[in-house]
Amino acid sequence: MSAFNEETVLSVHHWTDKLFTFKTTRDKSLRFSNGHFTMIGLRVNDKPLLRAYSIVSANYEEHLEFLSIKVPDGPLTSRLQHMKVGDKIIVGRKPTGTLLIDYLLPGKRLFLLSTGTGLAPFMSIVHDPATYEKFEQIILVHGVRQKDELAYHDLLVEHLPAHEILGELVTSQLRYYPTVTREAYKNMGRVTDLMETGKMFEDLGIPSLKSEEDRVMICGSPGMLRDLKHMLEGRGFVEGNTTRPGDFVIERAFAEQ
Repeated sequence: MSAFNEETVLSVHHWTDKLFTFKTTRDKSLRFSNGHFTMIGLRVNDKPLLRAYSIVSANYEEHLEFLSIKVPDGPLTSRLQHMKVGDKIIVGRKPTGTLLIDYLLPGKRLFLLSTGTGLAPFMSIVHDPATYEKFEQIILVHGVRQKDELAYHDLLVEHLPAHEILGELVTSQLRYYPTVTREAYKNMGRVTDLMETGKMFEDLGIPSLKSEEDRVMICGSPGMLRDLKHMLEGRGFVEGNTTRPGDFVIERAFAEQ
C-alpha cells in the first residue's frame, strides 16, 4: 500500500501575496487527531516532493485544509501557490505530532501560542469539542507582522461563535488574542514580550502563567519556540511528549518552507 493518498484540490484562498489556504478531498481511510501534521506535496519528475504541514481542518470534517506561506524559490511552495481547483496533491497516510491535548496534564486554562502559519494546528484544536471539555478556558494567541496576515480572523471572531454545535462553548470559553509587530493594531508586539511584560494577561483580564493550573501548546518560528520554552521552564513548567504528558508541548517538526 502506498504511503500517500492522492487528493483533489477543492478550493484555494490567497490571504496575501505571501500566505494562502487550500482545501482538498479526504480519503475515508485517513485518521488523525486534532493538532497533527502530515507530509503533503506534489509529484515532480515522478518523485514526491514533500514537506510537513499541520492540518487546519478538524478530524471529523470530510475535507482536509492546509495553511501555507509562499516562498518564491521554495522547492514546494513555489509550486503549491499556483494550484487551482481540480489539481492533484499527495497527502501522507500517517499524520503525527506532539500538539495533542492528550499530551498535556489536566489544567484550568489552555494557551495556544502561535506565530505565522503556526496557527494551523490550533484551528483544528479550537474546533474540537474535547478541548472545551478538558479545559475551562482556551486562549488562542496569534502573532504576525502585518494585520492582513491574521488568517482566519473573521472565522474566529464572527463565524465560530455562531457555530451550530460549538458556538456556545466558543462564546463562553475561547479567547482570541491576535497581535501585530510591524503596523498599528489593537494589540502590538511579539508574543514573548507581551507575556514577559504581563501585558497580554492584563489585556485579557486573566492571571499570569502558573504551572499548577495552566497548560501551553506552542507552534511557530524556531526563535519563538526557543524563547517560550526557556520562559516556561523558568516558571516551573515541564515539557510533555508522546509518551509522558506535561505542562506544555512544542511542535518542532513544523517548518516554514
